[in-house]
Formats: sequence, C-alpha cells, structure tokens
Amino acid sequence: MDRFDIICKNIKSIKIQGATNVAKAGVEAYCLRPKESSVKILSKLRPTEPMLFNALNIVRKSSIENVLNHFENAQEFINHYVQKVIKNNQIIFTHCHSNTLAQALIKSHKNKKKFSVINTETRPLYQGHLTSKQLSKAGIKVSMSIDSAMLEDIKRSDIVMMGADAITKKGVLNKIGSGLIAKISGDLKKPLYIVTDSWKFSSKKVQIEQRSWLEVWKKSPKKVKIENPAFEWIPKKQISYIISELGVLTHKEFIKQAKKAIKNY
Repeated sequence: MDRFDIICKNIKSIKIQGATNVAKAGVEAYCLRPKESSVKILSKLRPTEPMLFNALNIVRKSSIENVLNHFENAQEFINHYVQKVIKNNQIIFTHCHSNTLAQALIKSHKNKKKFSVINTETRPLYQGHLTSKQLSKAGIKVSMSIDSAMLEDIKRSDIVMMGADAITKKGVLNKIGSGLIAKISGDLKKPLYIVTDSWKFSSKKVQIEQRSWLEVWKKSPKKVKIENPAFEWIPKKQISYIISELGVLTHKEFIKQAKKAIKNY
C-alpha cells in the first residue's frame, strides 16, 4: 500500500483517533492524491466526522498550511478559554478521549491551575486509557473508573467536560455514553461544557457510525446479537456552554458563529 492507502486504513480502523487527528491525516492524504475521488474515499471512512469534511473542503479552496495553522491557533484559543472556566481545586469528569480537551487541561495545569480529573474507561475500545495516560504523564491527578460507575463519579465531580465529534442545530454528537452523562449532569445540576474546534459544526444530517460487533465480543454465542453504536446525541438543552476558539458560547450562539466562520474561511 502507498501512503494514501495506509492513512485511509488507519483512519478506518481508528488507529488514528480524535477528530482533529483524523482531519489532519485526511488532509495529508488528500494532498498526496489531490483528486475528487480522494475526497469521496476519505469522506466515507468516518461518517460521523464533520471536521474531516470541513477540512477537506477548505484545503481545496485554500492550502494545507492554512488548515494546519487553523488547528494550531484554534487550540491556543481553546486553551485560554478552558483555563478561564476551570476553578482551582475542581474535580472534572470526562468521557472517552478528546485530544483538544486533553491539550487544554494540560496547558491549564502547566499554568498552575489546580484540579483533578475523573475519566471513564470507555468501552469497548477503552479510549479512556489514552486520556488517563496523556493527563497523568503531564502530572495531572487522574482517576479512571468503569463506565457503569458514572453516576457516582459525576456526583463527586464539580463540572463535566467532554469533546465532540459533531455539532448540529440538534445538539452534540459524541461517544456512546455521552447522552447518559449529560442527563445525569443535568439532574445533578453539574455544568456541562463541550470543548471543541468550531470545524466540527455540520449543517447537514450526521450519520451515527455503527462499529463492528467484534470490538465488543469476538467469541459471542451465535444467537446473541451484538450492537455497537459508536456515538449518541447530547440534546442542546442539556449543554451549558460550548468552548471553542470562538469563545465560551451557548449552543445557539455557537451555531450562529460557527456557521458564519466556516462559510467565510
């Protein structure tokens, strides 16, 4: 396989994880083979990743340098806004793995913010392990818990922060379990922040990816049907604020500004 095919395989198999990393890899692949057929191939790899679609559309109008500069500059602004939101000695609950959120937390820690993190293991692929490794390596105090303990974990947390795979007028699409977390945080009156790049906005309907049953149980009984939805919706009414490079905004404010920013890029 050539480099283009290797990147495609790694995106499809989730060897490349995180929406920003997927978008960067997709743009790299497109630049190796800049054809409309390449865009079609790349767009089908992870249907629940609007950031990849937006990045591909923008790189065709602009350049890879501008796209990569956006990612770097957006992260710096997100770091700034996340640090302003976090209060000293807070316990932050999170789910799955968001490199955007992890980088922002690491930057806050480096800037002497004092906080700790509780994160889920995030079955079936255990992306929570990535979060724990990344944060603990940076010196942040982390506790990882099983997914089904999220009620008790959110009870002892001060705020909930999660990433996003897609944002629409309907709400936020994120890793399976996120909808339940949002419901629990709302019932417990714990603020829920979505930390994301604005390029994850989509004005179109977003397909919820169904992953292979083999990720859940490789040697399951033949008559047992295994379901493995990768994502679920967080209703907009359950989101306190969306933190992006555009600022700390309500869902309604974010949609308005993100739509304008992407259109005018």
